[in-house]
Amino acid sequence: MKLFFSFFLFIFSFTIADAQGYKVTLKAPQYNGGLAYLTYYYGKSMNVEDSAIVNSKGIAVFQGKDKVLPGVYSIVLPGKTKLFDFLIANKQIINISVPDTSDIINTVVIIGAEENPLFQQYQKYASEKGKLLQRELLAYKNSTSKEDSAAHEKKYQQLNDELNIYRDNIIKDHPKSMLATLLISMKPVPVLYSHPLTHEDSVANFQYYKKHYWGGITFMDDRIIRTPFFLPKLEQYYRNVVSPVPDSIIKESDYMLLLARSSPEMYKFLLNWLTDEYIYPKYMGQDAVFVHLFEKYHSKGVSSWLNKKQLKTISDRAYMLMANLIGEQAANLEMVDSSGKNVPLYNITSDYIVICFWDPTCGHCQKQVPRLDSIYNAKWKNEGVKMYGVLTETKDLEQWKKFIKDKNLGNWINVYETDAQKKITEDSKQASYKQLYDVIQTPTLYLLDKDKKIIAKKLTMEQMDDVLDAKIKNQSAKTANR
Repeated sequence: MKLFFSFFLFIFSFTIADAQGYKVTLKAPQYNGGLAYLTYYYGKSMNVEDSAIVNSKGIAVFQGKDKVLPGVYSIVLPGKTKLFDFLIANKQIINISVPDTSDIINTVVIIGAEENPLFQQYQKYASEKGKLLQRELLAYKNSTSKEDSAAHEKKYQQLNDELNIYRDNIIKDHPKSMLATLLISMKPVPVLYSHPLTHEDSVANFQYYKKHYWGGITFMDDRIIRTPFFLPKLEQYYRNVVSPVPDSIIKESDYMLLLARSSPEMYKFLLNWLTDEYIYPKYMGQDAVFVHLFEKYHSKGVSSWLNKKQLKTISDRAYMLMANLIGEQAANLEMVDSSGKNVPLYNITSDYIVICFWDPTCGHCQKQVPRLDSIYNAKWKNEGVKMYGVLTETKDLEQWKKFIKDKNLGNWINVYETDAQKKITEDSKQASYKQLYDVIQTPTLYLLDKDKKIIAKKLTMEQMDDVLDAKIKNQSAKTANR
């Protein structure tokens, strides 16, 4: 088994001051040396809390002056080939004996951790049921008749129902236990209709699903952070349940963080994850979520657990994005064309302007810019769209002019920033156009409306074509209906 010890971009260490601290003593007589690890789940990763040398008698002691955050922990035995999970709650003086590494689940003895008898009982039951379920699944796949497959399907469902009833009984009988919290987080979210027949049924299903998604899970319980289930559930919620529109994500984020304010570690986890998720978002426009997180939380000093370098990374990125959010006014570009004539962006009159930041020495630009020009001449030009091509590297203007001539880009407004213009910007300590437009690679495309507001950005030329098609058709429909 290969273990990956990875960390989030903004991971931090959890410590809770306590004079007693923690002490986990491992006894594994099969080993007479090597290094063992005390690890914990954090999101999808297993992170090292502590390590200890196993002595000649098979004993290793993990010890710290501060208590650890409650959650699901693992002991990784020497060689990193075997491990087993257990729970750490409030009592953190724990003795673990592993007499048989070939059957750890059924032979391990854990003393001193109040949550573990129930957890071990569940592990044994789930392990046995898992073997039976796997056997029925294999038999179902190998069935040679409808009768056989139906019988194995029925038996599989019966075993699965028994496992779910067992889990539900634990939740009912031990509602405040850590295991109950884990089992609740594992439960599938219910829906109203298992076989929706109409569009209304599907809508009702989704609304019910979203409403009950976090049923039984509280954001005021720090324990759930150190489990393998919470992060996948969080990712699923924001990536597939919440509307991808920035306003919807912001509303959900603020509400979730509000609920977590009384649980410092949960609050940190959520703010870190949300920041990491939207600092470089997967969908256009969602960078507004990151800017919101910066303005409402990070800039107000609530993320004091981050170091100066991390805070600078966040603030620098936020300031790069503030000037180019979808729907905002684009910054003016004071540029000159190849003849030396001033052609500021704001002097361009058109319902739609495509800005292309590019460089003729960029291999990708050499291929994509001529293709972009082909789409422009074939479609966009006839609709009154104007191309504003900005040279990003001004070391060889002659090469730029040659490329424009060779590739017939004369229908574009081709401009660049002179050294004098650049010096004025630097001397006045203003943001450069690369900062204002977040130009970190070429080509970079922006689409502006007639008022120079940003409609779209950082799209491929095919995506830009789709957006322009939709905008032009919508505008034509509005004109026809007047």
